[in-house]
Amino acid sequence: MKSERICIPMSFMRFQIHDLRFHVLPMRTRFPFRYGIASMSALPHLLVRVEMSVNGKTVQGTASEGLPPKWFTKDPHTYFEQDLAEMLAVIQNASRLARLASATPVTFFAWWQTLYQEQARWAGVKQVPSLLANLGVSLMERAVLDALTKAAGTYLHSLLGSESLGIHLGEIHEELHGLSVAQVLAPKPLPQINVRHTVGLGDPLFAQDIPEDEQLHDGLPHALDESIRAYGLRYFKIKVCGQPETDLQRLREITTVLTRECHSGFHATLDGNEQFLDLASFRDFYETLRAEAALAPLFQNLLLIEQPLHRTHALKEDVAPALAAWQDGPGLIIDESDSALTDLPRALALGYIGTSHKNCKGIVKGLANAALLKVRGATSSRPLILSGEDLANVGPVALLQDLAMMAALGVTHVERNGHHYFKGLSMHPEAVQSAALQHHGDLYRQHESGFPTLNIRQGLLDLQSVNAAPFGCAFELDLESYEPLNTWIKRGGMTEL
Repeated sequence: MKSERICIPMSFMRFQIHDLRFHVLPMRTRFPFRYGIASMSALPHLLVRVEMSVNGKTVQGTASEGLPPKWFTKDPHTYFEQDLAEMLAVIQNASRLARLASATPVTFFAWWQTLYQEQARWAGVKQVPSLLANLGVSLMERAVLDALTKAAGTYLHSLLGSESLGIHLGEIHEELHGLSVAQVLAPKPLPQINVRHTVGLGDPLFAQDIPEDEQLHDGLPHALDESIRAYGLRYFKIKVCGQPETDLQRLREITTVLTRECHSGFHATLDGNEQFLDLASFRDFYETLRAEAALAPLFQNLLLIEQPLHRTHALKEDVAPALAAWQDGPGLIIDESDSALTDLPRALALGYIGTSHKNCKGIVKGLANAALLKVRGATSSRPLILSGEDLANVGPVALLQDLAMMAALGVTHVERNGHHYFKGLSMHPEAVQSAALQHHGDLYRQHESGFPTLNIRQGLLDLQSVNAAPFGCAFELDLESYEPLNTWIKRGGMTEL
């Protein structure tokens, strides 16, 4: 299952896509993950395999993504089956465009520009939100980049920093003219990264308070206090529901856990989950929390607040004067509102201090965002932030590719929750589990029950094997071990979730 490196000179990399295949791995959570308007207990994990030629040599690339309910489109009036069908339609359209854009040998950036623009046009006609449309683009990007790193016999940081992809940031934002991707990346990929542990809206906080019939007995920590003790956590992402009477009591309890268990201190971010329709309402909510004496340790260690306003309101003109008037307010970043290339520039103009990176929002888009924050940060009165956030990523592909990108960008702490809501890699075939332990023995450890689980020590993940792999994952998955997407759909797989 080991990847073979073909080692084509990077300066001459042009490719053509010949085939794209999709397979599915249904996944169930250990316990429900409550975020915003959704509570996730199951989802399909989509695996994408591209076969392409690079300078006449055939190579394969892989990408994957869990398809969660109510994140790409937070419409409370649709069923998950409807949302999932739309997600799959978006991805399949992107695969069609990806093939067409490489009908003749093409460089990566030229291919990406065509794919991004044509997907945006299609999404406009079909009235598909750009956040969702870019999911399809990002999966194609990741699969192709995986193949290109293998073809070049190198790893992601090196490939992105070279000139072989032909990426011209100035063609995305004019103010980036003359800035190379190498200048945006960390000088070297980070060897370790801090895990910012998600505290979902329904996560238990104290192990002793979990009723017997809700205890998991799977050998992994469940409550927040036991997670801190098991993993040595120091960074946390705390979700709030936007209702002071509910959030105040829960945040008091969370603060109690953090101050009691994190003996060397902690850092936290708050996720507003798009719960507010205007900044005045969120400011009232924030000031109510801030006035609570018991929450002082939490606010003293608060790094940022993520997307408090609903995506339909977050980038409206009235946000600018409201943020300008809130001189002593916390730093706000966008997440779900960062759906198109024009969104971060608009957010910065309104007074936000940054955005998140998630691979599902796009690799080139993430590079452009990082570059824009670097350029604007030189003259900003407040430090600008590119945070690392999660979409319940699970290995051995999606998680590892996301970690490789975070390491390349130099993001020092990243939200991770796949290890918490899923039982390691236990849902994968045994051959995949064994390969993960063999090739990524620093990132994973074998649980006492036999399955691979993330090896989080002192709140850190070791990324040495991730950075040394072509694009995160150091081995090739045998997709024949997974059900083809069309077969899964035809037998009614969506109804099983």
